[in-house]
Amino acid sequence: MSDLVKFVQDEFVTKKDFPEFSSGDTITVYYEIKEGEKTRTQFFKGVVIQKRGAGITQTFTIRKMSGSVGVERIFPVNMPALQKIEVNQRGKVRRARIFYFRDLTGKKAKIKERRR
Repeated sequence: MSDLVKFVQDEFVTKKDFPEFSSGDTITVYYEIKEGEKTRTQFFKGVVIQKRGAGITQTFTIRKMSGSVGVERIFPVNMPALQKIEVNQRGKVRRARIFYFRDLTGKKAKIKERRR
């Protein structure tokens, strides 16, 4: 059964080429929004808190501060409305899922940049 599911995913689902990113990276996601007959592009810029899943079911969570309120959004990698992803800054973190980032404020909420 799993071979059949994998075959269908490989054959019929189109794979988009997005840059590699991981937890702690600051990225900008551009996605399309339909409002009635019109469509427009909106972006969401924030820090990647986690990546989860594999293949077609992979998702990633982004957190940003809007005023003094934290906003999180989960994006499926295979969402048709996703147009592009830009990696703005590589972050240096020790964990794959940085949920502790939710509780940090001020200077402690800054993530150091990873050097290449």
